[in-house]
Amino acid sequence: MPHSANKELMLGIMVGTTGISLLLLWYHKVRKSRTLNLPNFLSLGSKFDSVTFQDEMCNGQGTAAIFQGRQLQILEKLNELLTNMEELKEEIRVLKETVPKLEGYIQGELGGRITVHKISPQHRGRKRRLATVQSSGTSNSSEEAESEGGYITANTDTEEQSFPVPKAFNTHIEELNLDVLLQKADNLRMNECSKMESFELLCDHKEKFRDEIEFIWRLARAYGDMYELSTNAQEKKHYANIGKTLGERAITTAPTNGYCHLWYAVLCGYVSEFEGLQNKINYGHRFKEHLDKAIQFLPEEPFLYYLKGRYCYTVSKLSWIEKKMAATLFGKIPSSTVEEALQNFLKVEELHPGFSKSNYLFLAKCYIDLEQTDDAMKFCNLAVLLPCVTKEDKDAQKEVKKISTSLKR
Repeated sequence: MPHSANKELMLGIMVGTTGISLLLLWYHKVRKSRTLNLPNFLSLGSKFDSVTFQDEMCNGQGTAAIFQGRQLQILEKLNELLTNMEELKEEIRVLKETVPKLEGYIQGELGGRITVHKISPQHRGRKRRLATVQSSGTSNSSEEAESEGGYITANTDTEEQSFPVPKAFNTHIEELNLDVLLQKADNLRMNECSKMESFELLCDHKEKFRDEIEFIWRLARAYGDMYELSTNAQEKKHYANIGKTLGERAITTAPTNGYCHLWYAVLCGYVSEFEGLQNKINYGHRFKEHLDKAIQFLPEEPFLYYLKGRYCYTVSKLSWIEKKMAATLFGKIPSSTVEEALQNFLKVEELHPGFSKSNYLFLAKCYIDLEQTDDAMKFCNLAVLLPCVTKEDKDAQKEVKKISTSLKR
């Protein structure tokens, strides 16, 4: 797995706890509100231990079902509100880009000149894109997502995106055999700037190799790349849904192919960003399930252990009351420890020394939590030595420097 693959999977590694993490955010918002009458145990924090919590639940069994229903309604409303706010922010950004150019556009129209190129490309394609995205993004079913043979409107949506479109896309298709095509696509996506070209190359050959499993999971992965490249929420949802559908087809066709399970798990993570609370939890379970299957079939793939390490580390940081609240609403919540996360990050280093800055960063975090500062400092120093290639590397570098400074005090 190339080092540059880290960036597009940042969201996928969090899917196992995506629902839980958002649930925490909503929980804190709800707890701060004076107008909501939530159960007393939600505001007690760590003041009571598990025995006290169980006694309270026994005494209040008569009203537990009512409170659960009300909590779920409240959280769903908050989820909808946050989603609407993000969409509003995006609309405001587009307006800010477009309004300064509106005067020149109007003058051109009045003068009989066509100056559509002065309008933001994202604004120009919004109506057409909205219709396409809504038709494909509102359902996750295989039938809808495969209404054009499994690869909905890939060319049309690419032409309407806010990022640039290469001139050669779908104008002249070079005939390649499968092995050469796959090698070329893999090589292109190793460079962050060439991921769109890799996507387009695969789309150009989708009719010829649509039944080849090595092609299918790579095309699913490419839709994940486009999800990362896109800056528009509706486009992201569109790419995520198509990619997930291709991932479902891949794991059904080749249930023992580890890469199929890996990219299906990641794309479930992307799709979960646009789902309600109940579905977020469901996608979280799917992520963990298919990540474990991928490790079973690809035991020497370091990136899988990095993903699992991130998952375990995040779960280990959930507080007791957060886990109890999530369990009350949605049932059993997965558990993990910092020690388990550490073992996965060490496995990455064993399989691929110097795998990434982020892996060193989380090794340092684990050792800090375990109060082993010498080891934490060791991995901070190793992280600084690695070059910054991706945005994730740059973010990790900043955090490593902060940790190093705090450890030296």
